[in-house]
Amino acid sequence: MTDPDRTRLAVLGSPIAHSRSPLLHAAAYAALGLPWSYERHEVGEGGLASFLDGLDDSWRGLSLTMPLKPEAFGLVDTASDVAEETGAVNTLLLVGGRRAGYNTDVHGIMQALRDARIEPGRSTLVLGAGATARSVVSAVRRLGAEEVTIAGRRPAPAEAVADYARRLGLDAGTTGLDRLAALDADLVVNTIPGGAGAGIAFGERLPHAPLLEIAYDPWPSPLVERWSGPVASGLEMLLHQAVAQVRVFATGEPDAPLPDEAAVVAAMRAAIAGAG
Repeated sequence: MTDPDRTRLAVLGSPIAHSRSPLLHAAAYAALGLPWSYERHEVGEGGLASFLDGLDDSWRGLSLTMPLKPEAFGLVDTASDVAEETGAVNTLLLVGGRRAGYNTDVHGIMQALRDARIEPGRSTLVLGAGATARSVVSAVRRLGAEEVTIAGRRPAPAEAVADYARRLGLDAGTTGLDRLAALDADLVVNTIPGGAGAGIAFGERLPHAPLLEIAYDPWPSPLVERWSGPVASGLEMLLHQAVAQVRVFATGEPDAPLPDEAAVVAAMRAAIAGAG
């Protein structure tokens, strides 16, 4: 591990009070025997650069949530292949005076679907058109999807995500959140925060498809409560993206297994299960 004196980490975003990342990371570092602290800080859009400029040499890294992931991509010195592909950074490693950016959301999405034994099939409907939607597109492509439909509140952001999907070789289209009743899909992924999906009309077919509900506060979400198909939990996505973050902070590589990783993951899962 590099820079042993760098012991401070945090999650940044807005809103941030609901985040369970401090629970996950504290459990991981306790299991690993690392004397590191992990905080949370409210940082809104446009505020990341000044926050980074104020950090001293005690800082090892940062986890980033909405709305900071695209902003972070523009502030790194190096970016992982997945971060470059998606244009989004949710993990910053601060080493040697440089900022290395990673996207561990794609890993978290893929592993959450695998844990729930859900395969994306050919077609995926993505609700929402932010940075997480790009990670969903990347993840389902890696799992074999061929077609995505991006449903957003506004046409321009949805079309931007669809353009990104086309560059990856997927068939992609867009629709409005008020035009889903006649659609069908092999997988539905909701990236819209909180209870925003509660009032969407899905028709008769979509609620029987598998659902990955990325929003986890509250859980079960209003969307999950009305869904009849199998559901993959956003808490599992949060867990697995955090495991990859801990790998980055501890080893410098998102794919390098941690010492006794199974025990670390078990401790992290227990920490969020106990939070209710």
